[in-house]
Order: sequence, then C-alpha cells, then structure tokens
Amino acid sequence: MPITAPPVPFVIDVPQSELDDLTRRVRDARLPEPIGADDWTSGVPISVLRSMATTWIDDFSWREVEKQLASFPQYLVEIDGQRIHYLHVRSSRADSTPVLLCHGWPGSYLEFLDIVPLLTEPDDAEVQAFDVIVPSVPGFAFSTPLVDDGWSTDRVAQAFVELMSYLGYGSYVVQGGDYGAGLAPAMGRLDPEHCTAIHVNGSIGAPFQEPDEAEQKRCTETELDRYRRVGEFMESEFGYISIQSTRPQLIGAALTDSPIGQLSWMLDKFRAWTYPFDEEPDGTLGRNRILAHVTLYWLTRSAGSAAYTVYAAEGGAWAGPQAKPSQPVGAIMFAHDIGIRHLAEREFDIVHWTEVPDHGGHFAAMEEPARLAADLRLFLSALPSGR
Repeated sequence: MPITAPPVPFVIDVPQSELDDLTRRVRDARLPEPIGADDWTSGVPISVLRSMATTWIDDFSWREVEKQLASFPQYLVEIDGQRIHYLHVRSSRADSTPVLLCHGWPGSYLEFLDIVPLLTEPDDAEVQAFDVIVPSVPGFAFSTPLVDDGWSTDRVAQAFVELMSYLGYGSYVVQGGDYGAGLAPAMGRLDPEHCTAIHVNGSIGAPFQEPDEAEQKRCTETELDRYRRVGEFMESEFGYISIQSTRPQLIGAALTDSPIGQLSWMLDKFRAWTYPFDEEPDGTLGRNRILAHVTLYWLTRSAGSAAYTVYAAEGGAWAGPQAKPSQPVGAIMFAHDIGIRHLAEREFDIVHWTEVPDHGGHFAAMEEPARLAADLRLFLSALPSGR
C-alpha cells in the first residue's frame, strides 16, 4: 500500500460562511412534537434537543475548538489514494515510545485531546513517555471524502501501518477502543515485526450469545451483568447498527442536511454509553465537548462515510473471528464496558486485564484519561524487555 502523497502540515480554518450556515440551520430547525412523556425511551427528548440547540447557537464556539486544536501538530497524507488526517505529537523525552491511538464511532480524534499531554509529557520523570500518533479513520473528520469503497478494517489497519513506517518508527504500540479495539489487533496481525504490543478498552471478549449453564457458573456477577446488558442492547439499541450497516448513504444524506438530526443521532449514544448509567450526557462529558464532535461531523459531511467504514464495509467492525495476533494484549474494562476475559482469551494473548467497576464508560480517553494512560503504562511496564 503506497504513500501516494507525502505528509503536509494541516491547520483547521473553517470558512465563516460554513459556520454561519450551521447557525442558521440550527436556529431555523423544525422539531417534531414530543412522543408520550418526552423521555429517553423513544430517543432523545425534544426538550433536550431544544436546550442543546440553544447552547449550540449561544454558548458553543467552533473557533475556540480550532484554537485548541492548533496547539497539536496535524498533517494530511495520502495513502493508497485516500487522504488521511493525523495528529502527531512528539515527546521531549529521548526515551519515548511511539503509540498510535485508534478512535471509534461516534467519536473522532477529538477523543484523545486530554490524554495526549498525559502521555507525551508526564509530570513524573520516572514513568514512560510516548510519542503520540492519532489518525482519523478514513471516512471520519478530515480523512474525507472517501475516494472509493472497500475500506475494510484490514485496509484501514494497513494504511496506519504504512503511516507508522513512513514516520520512521521501527517499533510501536497501538491502543484503541470501540472500532479501534478491532483495528488495533488488525495492525498487530499485519505488522508483527514492528507492532510490539496491543492495548484496548471496551469490548474485546464481548458476549453476544446467551450463556449456557456452565458459562453462568463460571462467570462473576460483573460478567453476568455484562451478558445481561449486551442482551438488552441487542433488543433495544441495535437499530442504529442495522441502519448504518445496510444503508449508510441513506443515513448520511439525512444527517448531512440536518444539524439537529446529526446532533440527535450522536447524542443518543453519548448519553447511553457514558457512565454513570442514564445520566444526562452533559454531566459526564460537558455540552461543549459533545457539540465539538457533532460540529466536526457536520463540517466534514462525514455521517455516511463514517457509518460505512465502521459498519457497512466488508470486513468492517462486524467481521467474523480473525487470526490470533502474536503480540501481548492488555485490556482495561471500565464500568460501562462489556468485555469478559476468558472469552477474550480465545482470540488474544491476554497478559494484562484491569477491571474498573465504578468509573468510566465507552469514551475512556475523554471520561477517564488519567486512568487509561496509567493502565497503558502498567501493561507495558510488565512486558519482558525488548517487546
């Protein structure tokens, strides 16, 4: 897979006309009447959408987001004909370890802004420092538009392998959650000579079948609760996957023309997948952080292409079992996560597994950046020298 155009520095500077158009659309949005009690049982409450729309217009500033992002070196490179955007922050420490961080849906590279300085410039000189590379998955953010189809997980992973090689890293580790938890092992399988370790959060070892009697006896109460929550998810929350995996262009057309639609589609998951369970999303992540993600999807017109890459591409996130990567794998499961270690061990060489029963959710790098960074270091510190 060739580098078809070398990296060039990238600075985000959205035309004001785009932001004015977004403000007008949000202000003039036509909302439906509430259904029933106007609670979360049938989707995002209309009252919440109205309130979020007011915040979007009056209190959120994309220009402030741009200023924050300007402090992180960003680049565009073309790999296999596809524009790929990435953030690359080098540590000042000569003994730093390269780590590539992989995001998922409905997130983006914005998930990692808080954890980057914790990894690159730790306060404690005795702990491991990292060079951090955060690519935007093709179809997301500024890795758009997609130039063709066929962006399977393996193809995305190969593109990221090529990026790490081009950047000159002879060895590196990879970390990911959600889609990134599948993409990280794919990089390991494709690049065993250079990818030395894999760290994930969230969903490896997820139980997608009912436990039989023997499994029930083997599981802890926490693991049985994960079986229960996955079952509830399959019954009541699977609809978005059905749509995005079969009709990504349909949902893309709807959301690309409606900022309130884009907000509602993403806010539903930001609320459902953060911890504590069923808390209003702005209590965990904050409204401005959620609106930054939604605005990024809106400005890059990436609702459909992101859905395609993660859910609809052949060999995407829902591909079947893959070959076992040779690298050691570390995992951290926060309170909202669903992985079960003995199930994960069927597919991975699990050498490190951390349970955090009372903190954190799906968006670990945003919700618990310090704990995630510490666990990555703990995992790597226990590996034999030379890994």
